[in-house]
Amino acid sequence: MQFETTFVIAPDHPAFAGHFPGTPIVPGVVLLDAVIHALLPTGRPAAAGDGFDTTPLCQISAAKFLSPVGPGEILTLLLTPGASGSTRFDISSGQRKVATGTLALPPSAP
Repeated sequence: MQFETTFVIAPDHPAFAGHFPGTPIVPGVVLLDAVIHALLPTGRPAAAGDGFDTTPLCQISAAKFLSPVGPGEILTLLLTPGASGSTRFDISSGQRKVATGTLALPPSAP
């Protein structure tokens, strides 16, 4: 079953300060972060007392950044589950595809 959501990288996002002054472009890692956060289940318990971020590591099998994204663009993320726990992602701005790829989160611990 596919999942679709929209998101915006706000013009005041700190990544724009250095990427690139005068011509801001959303860094690919910010787009990947949005994909990972859309995949994560909510309410994941924290590890007992370690005080660190417990976001699980994921494997990025492929990622292509096809078109630059500017501040404030409305982006659509489409997630499509695949074989062996992988998920394909497609990010677009209107009819323009801006990124695509495949990633997998580790299986949840029982």
